[in-house]
Amino acid sequence: MEIVTSEFFQRALIGGLLIGITAPLMGLILVLRRLSMIGDTLSHATIAGVALGFLIDESYALGMGLVFALIAALAIEKLRKAYQSYAELSLAIIMAGGIGLASLLFTMGQGFTMDVDSFLFGSIYTLTNEDLIIIGIVTGVVLTVLGTQMKEMFLMAFDEDAAAVSGLPTRIYNVMLSVLTALVITIAIKIVGGLLVSALLTIPAACSLAVARSFRSSVVIVVVIGELAVAMGLMIAGVWNLAPGGTIVMLLIGILLLLLLLRKTASRFSA
Repeated sequence: MEIVTSEFFQRALIGGLLIGITAPLMGLILVLRRLSMIGDTLSHATIAGVALGFLIDESYALGMGLVFALIAALAIEKLRKAYQSYAELSLAIIMAGGIGLASLLFTMGQGFTMDVDSFLFGSIYTLTNEDLIIIGIVTGVVLTVLGTQMKEMFLMAFDEDAAAVSGLPTRIYNVMLSVLTALVITIAIKIVGGLLVSALLTIPAACSLAVARSFRSSVVIVVVIGELAVAMGLMIAGVWNLAPGGTIVMLLIGILLLLLLLRKTASRFSA
């Protein structure tokens, strides 16, 4: 248990707990808006940006990843308007573009495969104090926006047409949501990796929707589950020397299965 008292583990725990708040909160709104796959889409675009950053200079990797995520998020909004009857098509197009560009950029680079692996599968144990500052800033921005605009986000999530009729500037809120999602995904990639980041967005939301009775309670539940999974996942990974990102994701899946089983059992007794 000496690992728990080490500085790198404490930094990992702080960073994980911060993203364990923001990612599930953003994920809940995205799931309610039928955009649960946007996490995978933006993560692939971010990986393409990371690959380009490594080609330029390793220090540009995360910054280029954020730029690509923002561009992809805005492009998704444009395509959603162009294909209103097939909104999910925008996600498929951007995801395909991100995967294709990333594969091309990877083949152009030499000698950075191991560094790229940290963005694919996460490297939470390598978080620095500077990383924690960035994660803290993004967390503060997300919580401030959601805290002050939660009613508007609730209306946007359940009925965008009604929100527009009521006078809500839906285009601005769509762009705001896309930008916040891009920020969260960019910082979450270093914690759980680009290939797993979607799980941190969607699985806590799935857990919440399985048991919550109201939007307010679902907000509380996603945060509790996100924090619980991150804290327990890091402890288990540290003690058993497992991949922290994968451990967190598998723990989330285990929690979801348990909640679904409990709900099914409760429904049988109440029938």
